[in-house]
Amino acid sequence: MKKIFTAICLLMFAATVNAQVLTTKNISLDASKKIADAAVTYAKSVNAPGGAIAIVDNGGNLVYLIRLDGTFAAASEVATHKANTSALFKAPSSKLENAINGGRQALITVGHTFLQGGIPIINEGQVIGAIGVSGSASAQQDEDIANAGAKAAL
Repeated sequence: MKKIFTAICLLMFAATVNAQVLTTKNISLDASKKIADAAVTYAKSVNAPGGAIAIVDNGGNLVYLIRLDGTFAAASEVATHKANTSALFKAPSSKLENAINGGRQALITVGHTFLQGGIPIINEGQVIGAIGVSGSASAQQDEDIANAGAKAAL
């Protein structure tokens, strides 16, 4: 009887643990390349003077990076930080920049890059990564290039 009770308790515990596991999606290297290629194609079509394009996974870790000819050296790092911010906050980085510009200066202390040009990449309602762009002609062009890349994920 004691063995049966122990077995039942173990089965109940195993079922409880199994019920707590979450399934999440993450971006693949192949998808990252496809997204970056779409962003580069768009950048060239609008004659962007350069730019760095960073793709991160859903945890904000760099998966793929392209730096176009003529781009300033720090653009790669800035693009990666924009993508990281977008992935971790699950929102365009411009939303956070706008919040700061609107008076929410305390966000500056959070330690991320709140500049326009980071866009989350969403698949089936989940953020699977993000794209960040830096070094084109303007902040708006950075965001337009990032949006063009993110649309390729669909």
